[in-house]
Amino acid sequence: MTHSEFEVKEQEQIRVIVCRPMEKAEVIEINDDLRSMQETVGGMIEEYTPFYDENDPRVEDVAIICDDEGKMKRRQMNRAIQDENGKVLDIIAGPFFICYAPIESEKFLSLPKDLEEKFRKKFELPEMFFQGKDGIFAEKYEPGPASKARDQER
Repeated sequence: MTHSEFEVKEQEQIRVIVCRPMEKAEVIEINDDLRSMQETVGGMIEEYTPFYDENDPRVEDVAIICDDEGKMKRRQMNRAIQDENGKVLDIIAGPFFICYAPIESEKFLSLPKDLEEKFRKKFELPEMFFQGKDGIFAEKYEPGPASKARDQER
């Protein structure tokens, strides 16, 4: 048998924005396979596409990939999904990543560079959540030693 018969196909990777509770978002590369995606979110994956921008229809193809049982497992609250007025519609529990998932594609893809930058900025800072008389509010904060210690005391 020749060497070429044993060549292993190089694992394809995708660039994603990973968001972990109490940490700044970061752009990383992960293997384009189910196991790597599950390891990134810490559970079975679920695709969530809550975004809309009438000026850029590609935004509808931006997906959040999260643990489908994050809330049931009581994972730490991470980032809010808000409407155009800042009203909290949902909160993602546990780590998640953001990628590109056009309907015509059968797999997740790296975000186009402009969308990567837009969503990295949007989700860059971690959030704290507060219950008010008008609902739940999210407040971004700069992570650091003082904020981590404060969160661990809660």
